[in-house]
Amino acid sequence: MKFIDNTENGRRYGKTLVGSHFINNGYEDGSSETFKALNASDNSDVVGIFPVAGEKEIQKAVEAARTSFRKWSDTPAPVRGEVIGRFGQLLQKNKEELAWIVTREIGKTKREALGSVQEAIDTAQFFQSEGRRLYGQTVWSEMRNKECMTYRRPYGVVGIISAGNFPIAVPSWKIIPAVLCGNTVVWKPSEDAPTIAHIFAELFKEAGLPAGVLNVVHGFGAKSTGELMIKGIDKGYFQKFSFTGSTAVGRLIGEACGRQLQIPSLELGGKNPMVVMEDADLNKAVEAGLFSCYGTAGQRCTSTGNLILHEKIADKFLTDFKAGAEKLKIGNPCLDSSVFYGPLINSRFASRYQEHFDMAKSDGAKMIFGQGVITEKNKPKDFVGDVKAGCYYYPTLWDHVNMKMKVAQTEIFGPTVNIIRVKNFEDALAAANAVEYGLSSAIFTQNPSTMYQFKNGIDAGMTSINNSTTGAEAHLPFGGTKNSGNGTRESGVWVIDAYSKWQAVNVDMSGKLQLAQIDSETATTHSSSPVILGDHFKPIWK
Repeated sequence: MKFIDNTENGRRYGKTLVGSHFINNGYEDGSSETFKALNASDNSDVVGIFPVAGEKEIQKAVEAARTSFRKWSDTPAPVRGEVIGRFGQLLQKNKEELAWIVTREIGKTKREALGSVQEAIDTAQFFQSEGRRLYGQTVWSEMRNKECMTYRRPYGVVGIISAGNFPIAVPSWKIIPAVLCGNTVVWKPSEDAPTIAHIFAELFKEAGLPAGVLNVVHGFGAKSTGELMIKGIDKGYFQKFSFTGSTAVGRLIGEACGRQLQIPSLELGGKNPMVVMEDADLNKAVEAGLFSCYGTAGQRCTSTGNLILHEKIADKFLTDFKAGAEKLKIGNPCLDSSVFYGPLINSRFASRYQEHFDMAKSDGAKMIFGQGVITEKNKPKDFVGDVKAGCYYYPTLWDHVNMKMKVAQTEIFGPTVNIIRVKNFEDALAAANAVEYGLSSAIFTQNPSTMYQFKNGIDAGMTSINNSTTGAEAHLPFGGTKNSGNGTRESGVWVIDAYSKWQAVNVDMSGKLQLAQIDSETATTHSSSPVILGDHFKPIWK
């Protein structure tokens, strides 16, 4: 790896990595166009400099993946699992440093950055063991002296595009099971987090992953590398595609994969409800709400978008929630590990987030608190860092919101949440389901019957009871319904179905040709029941 001196103001954060595309375990510079990965909390810090991949670099990465596929897919699954195990050990050894890169690039707090690296470690540990399984089945044949069995087989080259808000955890959900199943990968990470992606690939190489199994190409989305990757689906570059990002882009990928008769893995947006019933533990609900609404500055696909409150406790909840929100420490998490959340990841996110203020006001929502962008004139007394060096926003809360309002239906990446008041559980469940998304959900209640009705009635891929809408464990399926995905799942044993296809095998050892359904003993077994067709359909076969 090559490093250069950072800018004068950025030197306190560390050096600047001069990165490259990672193809066939080597570095490729490609075109002369480059971009800078800036510290989200302080844009004077240049974390990395990377080239932009064009068609030539993508083709080269695909060819490397194709070439390595046969040998890698023939490698015994337990051996593939051992490589993943060594990768997990390297993640563990470098956990602090990896978390620091995540904090620099996208502005996660130390606590959250360490947690996201731990999620990648957990994923590696889980799938190392799956290398000893990848179970098929043996099935009884209807014939004598014949065996039937099934095997999992890899697809081939997997194309992956990942988002920047979880730049090490989410790629691990995709890449680790993909290579465990024997596939090879071409990955375009987010342009907001290329440095952690570069290190991710380096550590996999150090763990012993053969050349060409994992290839990384850098660049932007629309009219750039990401768009070229999606066009590559129709060109036959990929036999499987996995994407985390917006529903709009997910539809484009789904259409392209449909033309190739492929099933993509799509993890898309969310407008996640958190219901608080009248019998809830309010202290816990408030604490969970603050984190799920404002953690990561609201830039999680599982962030709470609508707080659905029973009218009997709504005012009390709001009083406590407002008091808690006003105490949240905001600032540069690189300089102070105690901040609750940092900046929005980039100016694009800030521009989109800014639009929601006019949306909510035009809907008739009432702002309970929130001052918008943090400036020198209005910054909190305990703010840490330079407000001009990042996109920092106050936490925002809207009241008097109903489910017909656009602000209640639209996914908004940023520290904002809506209050919806309801009279009973039936109204709460209806409000929770009255969105086009179905990713995550939560309810706070002490009533077992209410818990049961909610988990059975909510249309969402994930549900928490007395916990927040955010958070995922490496051995549970992650994904949503409706506009939040296409039914595929990340994580756990369930993701193996996304990266492997079934092969049915039968072995006949009878010494003669036996035709299923025709020559089987079950086909010649006659019923003793009365004839009901009689002579109406009497065969004349000879």
